Amino acid sequence: MTTHPTRRRFNMAVAAMFATPAAFAQDWPAKPIRLIVPYPPGGFTDVTARLVGQKLQERLGQTVLVDNKAGANGTIGVAELARSAPDGYSFAIVIAAHAANPSLYAKLPYDNRKDLAAVSLIGVSPLVAAVNKDAPFKNAQELIAYARRNPGKVSFGSSGNGSAAHLTTELLKSLTQTDMVHIPYKGAAAAMQDLMGGQIQLLFDAASGLINPGKAGQVRLIGVAAERRLPMLPDLPTFIEQGTAGFTGSTWAGLLAPARTPPAIVKRVADEVSRIVRLDDVKARLEGMGTLPVGSTPEEFAAFIDAESAKWGKVIREAKVKLD
Repeated sequence: MTTHPTRRRFNMAVAAMFATPAAFAQDWPAKPIRLIVPYPPGGFTDVTARLVGQKLQERLGQTVLVDNKAGANGTIGVAELARSAPDGYSFAIVIAAHAANPSLYAKLPYDNRKDLAAVSLIGVSPLVAAVNKDAPFKNAQELIAYARRNPGKVSFGSSGNGSAAHLTTELLKSLTQTDMVHIPYKGAAAAMQDLMGGQIQLLFDAASGLINPGKAGQVRLIGVAAERRLPMLPDLPTFIEQGTAGFTGSTWAGLLAPARTPPAIVKRVADEVSRIVRLDDVKARLEGMGTLPVGSTPEEFAAFIDAESAKWGKVIREAKVKLD
């Protein structure tokens, strides 16, 4: 007896409803994977996504399509991920702003904990402080001493309100009890131009954006906001070495999936990311960008996001930083 087409479709739908995550994972990936980048092409997030995405494509045997969904400090792209089907075919790469956004915005179109699943921390990029080459301070200690003697006279730039650079400098102000004036820009490149031109005196940025201007003498690098010196800048001391205890600030890149994505798929991708960041060519590329490769389990990345959210949430509340 032949089964009626409608009943056959119904039976298939019921079977899919009761399929286990492991069963989904066995056949995964069977089609292209979308990798959402919540920022424009060409920046730190996009470059990292394309580097890791290409290696994932090679290892998984399926096309990984990078999809730039920029805007609103990364929240537009993350909202798109949160709305995506939890079937293992949508992921997003986020940066430090992701952990800060719940404190920056009165309301978000998603819940960081309920709507998203942590996959893996790809790498961390400690921020480096650069000052105008003619500024009256040549290291971190002199900057802090000058700022204390001259409240409101030091202006610092950032790639925008609520960015890692902005919040890191707010943390420095809090730890050192200094008063410095924030000048937000639409991107780090514009801030760098004004730093070189003397319109601002201080800028925190990832090492990748500062190494060449520093070598060319266009700006002076005065310290790293990290516990240890960077391999690509071994002669540049940390702020901690120069007397500012506990001062660390970074951007970072990590992979998210929609909540309820099958755990077997999440673990598979996390395992692949951990292997990818340890490949010689990928490690060299990341370190050349000022990024320290990590590769973590989903549980480790979730705990990392929680810690970052708590740290920057406190800074945001104390500095009264808000985004509309």
